Amino acid sequence: MAQSGRAQRSGRWGRRFKSSRPDHLNVYFVLVGDKMSKIERAIISVTDKSGIKEFAKALSEMGVEIISTGGTARVIREAGVEVKDVSDITGFPEMMDGRVKTLHPKVHGGILAIRDNETHVAQMKEHGIPRIDLVVVNLYAFEKTVAKEGVSLAEAIENIDIGGPTLLRSSAKNFRYVTVVVDPSDYELILKEMKENNGETTLETRFYLAKKVFATTSNYDKAITEYLNKIDPSSDSYFKG
Repeated sequence: MAQSGRAQRSGRWGRRFKSSRPDHLNVYFVLVGDKMSKIERAIISVTDKSGIKEFAKALSEMGVEIISTGGTARVIREAGVEVKDVSDITGFPEMMDGRVKTLHPKVHGGILAIRDNETHVAQMKEHGIPRIDLVVVNLYAFEKTVAKEGVSLAEAIENIDIGGPTLLRSSAKNFRYVTVVVDPSDYELILKEMKENNGETTLETRFYLAKKVFATTSNYDKAITEYLNKIDPSSDSYFKG
């Protein structure tokens, strides 16, 4: 059997990797076509900042470049971790009270590019789009906001996350190449797998994480829809002026 924690050649079929998923204990996976690549760059933008200092520090110690936004970048810097602002990548500042931060081709191109598609790679090079291998995002706490007594529709609207779900869905769609994390409880899994696989995660783990993302964004949209369906335009002050 292959040595624990190391990628092993498996003939013309690619490499075998050990997954750190609890339900994948002691199982090695063969990746057809050898599609995995080392995580070298991460974008982190989280509302729930529990564990993020430690996670970012561990990533940095493994040589991962960290890109972040606003309050998340500040928290990570406080931990002594070097961070690039997303504006350093896009060439545009965060604007419109934070409504526009990551909605840019230099972010989403780096996430959605098919890594072994020569045209995609050439377009990334032509337009200076950096590859983004890991996306760590959780969303504005919409349900907590609308649960507050007397919350207005205007306040609720400002807590509808746009950039976060877009980053998550882009990453989950491209799980063949990109690792996406929406739940802080998965930080340990990612770090363990990276340590065992020379900075990489397995395709099976990326698929597991992608499914988690689509479940999260589906529930998020459902919560927004349910809230908006309770609003009566004939009586709500939002529609009066």
